[in-house]
Amino acid sequence: MKENREAIIAAAVILVGFGLAAFFLPHVMIAVGDISTVAAVGVAILFVAGFFLIFWLRARSQRRKGK
Repeated sequence: MKENREAIIAAAVILVGFGLAAFFLPHVMIAVGDISTVAAVGVAILFVAGFFLIFWLRARSQRRKGK
């Protein structure tokens, strides 16, 4: 039961964090796009990749702990 609660809290924190980042992502992309369109695309790619990377790292960490 405790493991489930910790996993739910961790997932919620990650989702809220990425939700806030997604909210500001268009403004960041416009600001970066004024400098370089390619860099703005890179920001978007890093955001999406980061979303999956954080969950992959968490799953890997949980596997090592034996849960």
